[in-house]
Amino acid sequence: MKVLSLLVSFAAAVSALALKQRDVASDLKNLVPGSSVNVEVKARWSDFNAPLPSVTVTVQAEDDIAKIVKYCTKAGISFLTQNGGVGWGKTFKLGEWGVLIDLAGLNSVTVAADKNTATIGGGASIGDVIASADAAGALVITGNCNCVGALGAMLGGGYGNLMGEVGFGVDNIISMRVVTAAGELLTASATSNSELFWALRGAGPNFGIVVSATVNARPATAEDRTAFINNLFFSPDKLEQVAQAVEDLPLTPEQRVYLVLTSSGPPLNEPSILVTGFLRKGTLESGRKAFAPFYDLGPLSDSSIVTTYDHWNDANIGFCTRGGRKPTFSSTIKGMNAQKWPQIWDLYKSFQAKGPNSAMLIERYNLTKAQSAPVGSVALNEALRRDAFAQALVIPWYDDASLDAEALDFGSKVRALWSRSSDPKNDPTYPNFAFGDETNKAIYGSSLPKLQTLKKKYDPKGQFNQWFPIQV
Repeated sequence: MKVLSLLVSFAAAVSALALKQRDVASDLKNLVPGSSVNVEVKARWSDFNAPLPSVTVTVQAEDDIAKIVKYCTKAGISFLTQNGGVGWGKTFKLGEWGVLIDLAGLNSVTVAADKNTATIGGGASIGDVIASADAAGALVITGNCNCVGALGAMLGGGYGNLMGEVGFGVDNIISMRVVTAAGELLTASATSNSELFWALRGAGPNFGIVVSATVNARPATAEDRTAFINNLFFSPDKLEQVAQAVEDLPLTPEQRVYLVLTSSGPPLNEPSILVTGFLRKGTLESGRKAFAPFYDLGPLSDSSIVTTYDHWNDANIGFCTRGGRKPTFSSTIKGMNAQKWPQIWDLYKSFQAKGPNSAMLIERYNLTKAQSAPVGSVALNEALRRDAFAQALVIPWYDDASLDAEALDFGSKVRALWSRSSDPKNDPTYPNFAFGDETNKAIYGSSLPKLQTLKKKYDPKGQFNQWFPIQV
C-alpha cells in the first residue's frame, strides 16, 4: 500500500510538471506570438551540468525579451539567456519550470559605412561577426571559435586574435541595448546609464540581457585581413623546452601563441603536443622568423599557411562539436613553470586514454594594449590585465557520465599545478573559462564591492543569477 501511495504521488508530481510546462509554454506563445516557443531542449556544447529548461523561447524581437522577463518575474520562474550555448560554468540553476531565452534569431551584424563601428545582435555568433566584417572590409575583435556567441564572449572580457592591437573585447564596446531585471529596455553607454554600462563590461549576465551592442571596428585592406598561422608538433621529451619557449617568446601586438595538448585524431588518437602561432599580416618568411625559437627546437612536423580573415578560426572547428561531457577548469597563470609540464603531461595522457578528445591549452596574447586601459575603466577583473601571463585551460572530454569523478579529479589536479596559491578557487579566473567553484573575488577581483552595490540597484531580487552570480 505504501509503495502504491508513493507511485501515485510520483505520478501526480510528473503530471503537475507536465501541466505547468504546458501552462508556461501556452502563456508565452500568447505573450510573444512572433517568437518560437517549444519544450525541446537545445543541444549545448557540454552536457555536463547543462541547464535543462522546461520551455525554450527563440525570440525574434527585443521587445519580446522584455515581456518574457516581466512574465517570469511575476510568476517566480527562473530564466536563462542563451547566446551560443557554449558556456560551461556549473552555476546554472533553472529549477523545474525554468525558461531558456534563446537569442539566435537576433543575429544581425551591421558594419557602418565608415567601417569604424559594427552593431552586433545578441544572437550573432563569432562566425557571423567575422563574415560580416570581412565582407565590409573591416576587422572586429572577437574570440577564436566561430560557434561561440559573439557578445557572450565579449561581455565576459573578450580575448581574441586582435587583442594585442585593440585590447579586450570589453574595451571596445561603445554602447548596448539591454533588458533590465525590471523588464525595461535601456541604452547603456558612457553617457547613458553609465554605471550599468560599466557593470555589463565584465559582469554582463548579472545585470541584464544585452540584445545588441555597438563596438569598435577598423577599416582593413585585403592584406590587413590576412594572417600567418602555423602548427608545430613536438615529441614528449621536448615538452619542458617548448613550455619555456612559450614563456620566453617576445610577442608583438599582432602575434599570439598557443601550446596545446591534444589528440592526434582517429584512428590512433595518440596524445600529442602542438604549438600553434598567429601573426597578422605575416608572410611565410616573417612568420617563421617570429616563431623561430620553436622551429629551433626541432618539431616532429610543421605546417604553415597565410590565410584570410574568414579562415582564421578554421583550426577550432572541431572544438565547436556539441554534446559530450566537458567539465572545464582554468587558471590565470603568471608563468609557465616549465618544470611542471612533464607531470602535467602524465596526467593528461592518463585521462586522454579514456577521453580521446580531451585537451589542454595555454593561450598567450600580447597584453600591452589591454594594460593601457585606465584601472577600473570596466568591471573586468583587473588581475586579468595586470597580473597575468596567459590563460590555461584543461578540458576533460568524454561521453560516459561514470567518468565524471575521474574527470573532475583530473581537472582539479592540473588546475592545482597551475595555481599561484594553495587554493585555486581563490586565484584570479576568467569567467568565460571558469569551472564554477571559484569565489566571487576570484571572478570579479577588485571590482566586486562596486558590483555588489550596483547589483542591489539594478537587480535587487537577484533575477539574473545563472552565470557566476554576484553574492550581495
